[in-house]
Amino acid sequence: MAQRKKLGEIFVENGIITQQTADRVLARAQFLGKRFGTVLEDLDLVTGDELANALAVQYGCKVVNNLSSHNYPAELLEFIPVEVAMQNMLFPLKREKDRLALAMADPTETKIVGNMAADNGLVIVPFIATKKEVYAAICKHYLGKEVSTRRDRTVLVVEDDKLIRSMLSDTLGKVGYRVVTAQDGMEAYKAVIIEKPQVIITDKEMPKLDGYGLFDSLKNIPETRIIPVILITSRMNAEEEAKAFDKGFFDFINKPVKDATLLTRVKRAFQYYDRQYRLS
Repeated sequence: MAQRKKLGEIFVENGIITQQTADRVLARAQFLGKRFGTVLEDLDLVTGDELANALAVQYGCKVVNNLSSHNYPAELLEFIPVEVAMQNMLFPLKREKDRLALAMADPTETKIVGNMAADNGLVIVPFIATKKEVYAAICKHYLGKEVSTRRDRTVLVVEDDKLIRSMLSDTLGKVGYRVVTAQDGMEAYKAVIIEKPQVIITDKEMPKLDGYGLFDSLKNIPETRIIPVILITSRMNAEEEAKAFDKGFFDFINKPVKDATLLTRVKRAFQYYDRQYRLS
C-alpha cells in the first residue's frame, strides 16, 4: 500500500504555502497540541475549502457541502451525542441498515469512528466537510441556533447571581467588549459553542455545571481548548489557588470584584489568546 502523503506536502505541491511556512506551522501546531491543518486554517493561510479538498485527496474521500441546509431525523442525531460531535468535529449524514455516512472535519480521528463502528456493527462511510460546515450543522441541528459570525472582542460572563452578572457585563461593555452572559455552566457550554468568545469569566459555584465542570468540558473540545478561563470565587485560599492553576485556569479573581482588577485580567487574557496563533 502506498504511503499516504502528508498534508503539508499537498499544500506545498499545489503552491498554496511554502515549505518554510509548512515547517513553521508544524512547530506551532505541536506547541498548541492541535492538528497541522487546523492551525493553517485558523491562521488564514488556507481556506476551509482548500483544507477539506486536501484532506479528501490525502484520505481518498469525497467532500460534502451545505450540511446545515438539509433535514436530519432525530434518531440519527441521537446516535452521536452533541458532546461527541463537538469534541471530534463529526456530523451524521445518513444511516441505511449497517452503513453510516459520516461527515468529518478531521479524518485522522479514527479511534472514535472505529469504536463507533465496532460497538454498533456499522460500516462507516466517511465524507470530508469543512470545520465551519460541521460546526454550523452542530449548532443548528443539535442546539437549534445559528453560529455567530461576529468578530468582536467577546467575553462570556458565567455567573448565577443576576446582580453580579450585570455588574461584570456593564464594566466590560463600557470599554468596548462584546459581552455574552450565562447563568449556569450548561447554558455557558452552549454559549461558548455558538458565540465563540475569546475569553471566559466563570463563577466557581453554580447550578447544573460548576466552573470546574465547565472548564473540563471546554478542554475536551479542540475548538475551545485554548480559550483562557478566569475563575471568580469568594473563597480562594492558597490551596484552592494552587488547584485552579494546576488545572489550567488562566487566572482567578476574588469577590467582590474590583473594576480595575477585572479589566486588567481580561486584557491580559486577550493578549494570551492572541499569542497562541503567533508564528515564531
